[in-house]
Amino acid sequence: MSNTSKTLWDIDADQIMNLLNPQNKGIKKLIFSRFFIFALLMALQIGLLVWVLSFAQEQIQHYLVIERVFAFVMIAYLFNSSMDASAKLTWMFIISLVPVAGTGILAYTRFNFGNRRVTRATKTQIVTTMDAIRQPEGVIGELKYDGSHTDDLVRYLSRSGCFPAYKNTQTVYYSSGELMFKAMLKELQSAENYIFMEYFIIEEGRMWGQILDILSRKAADGVTVKVMYDGMCELSTLTADYWKRLKSVGIEAKPFSPIRPFLSSHYNYRDHRKIMVIDGKTAFTGGVNLADEYINRKVRFGHWKDTGIRIKGDAVQSFTLMFLQMWNTVKGNCDYSQYLSETGEYIPEDASGYVIPYCDCPLDSDKVGETVYMDILNRAGSYVHIMSPYLVLDGELEKAICFAAERGVDVSLILPGKPDKITAYALAKSHFRSLLDSGVRIYLYKPGFIHAKVFVSDDIKAVVGSINLDYRSLYHHFECAAYLYKTSCIRDIENDFTDTLSECSEVTYETIRNDSILYKLLALIMKFIAPLI
Repeated sequence: MSNTSKTLWDIDADQIMNLLNPQNKGIKKLIFSRFFIFALLMALQIGLLVWVLSFAQEQIQHYLVIERVFAFVMIAYLFNSSMDASAKLTWMFIISLVPVAGTGILAYTRFNFGNRRVTRATKTQIVTTMDAIRQPEGVIGELKYDGSHTDDLVRYLSRSGCFPAYKNTQTVYYSSGELMFKAMLKELQSAENYIFMEYFIIEEGRMWGQILDILSRKAADGVTVKVMYDGMCELSTLTADYWKRLKSVGIEAKPFSPIRPFLSSHYNYRDHRKIMVIDGKTAFTGGVNLADEYINRKVRFGHWKDTGIRIKGDAVQSFTLMFLQMWNTVKGNCDYSQYLSETGEYIPEDASGYVIPYCDCPLDSDKVGETVYMDILNRAGSYVHIMSPYLVLDGELEKAICFAAERGVDVSLILPGKPDKITAYALAKSHFRSLLDSGVRIYLYKPGFIHAKVFVSDDIKAVVGSINLDYRSLYHHFECAAYLYKTSCIRDIENDFTDTLSECSEVTYETIRNDSILYKLLALIMKFIAPLI
């Protein structure tokens, strides 16, 4: 520390931020990306072609025959693989054009070279904790006879993890990152035993500085503080030794799956979850990361619209378990039993309805996040209202959205008016015409960027979490969310959607025709490789 005469509780937020100052890692992020690996493989493909062209015509013909056979074998492999149809078509297109480079990048992503230890450890944690939390008695019976089929969803979720349905849970919805941040600070100040935090992005600034100040003071008071962040942060917002620096102020910290040259990339198997657990009594989740744009202290793409939820009561157990599973995956041996208590020990005021926390793991065959969204769409009777930063859909989810609208359900989507990624925005626009044809209504948030991940339906169901409507969230990332049924906050979620709608412009056939040529051409090109974006 810069001032060793001070104790931990004498250090303020600004001093801590100076201690933990990272450097710009943009170039490293590019080097370790899948794009860089693909560029190297393309260079190999071109090199082979140039080498072959130096031979006589007969050798060239032999090479072309071998290349075609090679491409046929790989396409046959793809036909028999378990990946979704959109991804198969993408890989077939790539391999038919550049067999060597295409096969190399397919092997790189499918064989998971850089994440095998994480894969084994994650699967072990899931299997060994399947019975760590018991389904509270009577809840499934109540759900079975109320005609909602929510009990079916609980049974489905139990296939891929320990995700009970809970009563005795209070839920509070936050319509902005600013409101959620204020509530998080208050709850952190009240921590007495432990604080668990797991976030996709932690970036130095006012938001993280104020949180870090509280964490360091709580750690000095004997509160157990554990912080996990995705390894991608080491390429963008934090230094590689940041966990050591946090340790110097009394905080246990771990990066999840640090980026390693060539063996991993920042695209697949990232920990995109946002979880905060305090004393096993309070949990937060949603779209809000710990960086200043999420509270509009730093402006990047206009006004940043985000949302989240606070949970108190029995359902916090599942978020505690989710965190500990991931913590122990990263070379941990934390004892689950000391943090998981029996349900009913703490019953908050104003508890209502049912809450089902769940997570999605990219290492199994269950597309939990997508399936829950499709369940809401398929069972909706009146409306499904959605907020999402991205819209990169596979065929199944696009059909579910269209079918719901075609059978008379009001399906409305709010998307960003100011994009953070041009390619993702172009891909979103590529879905607009087919969605409009089915009666889906699409709105763009004029003040800036929508980062919320929200589904709300029929005034009785909602999902708030970290799961975007794109391939990365639905197929490649670790995610989490809370499924809400008949909770009091569902009305607040729908009101927030309606209020946000007043700040949006509607997409029409005319606005699609008036889109720039750049977006139309980019969408046409990127559509071929959408599952890789």
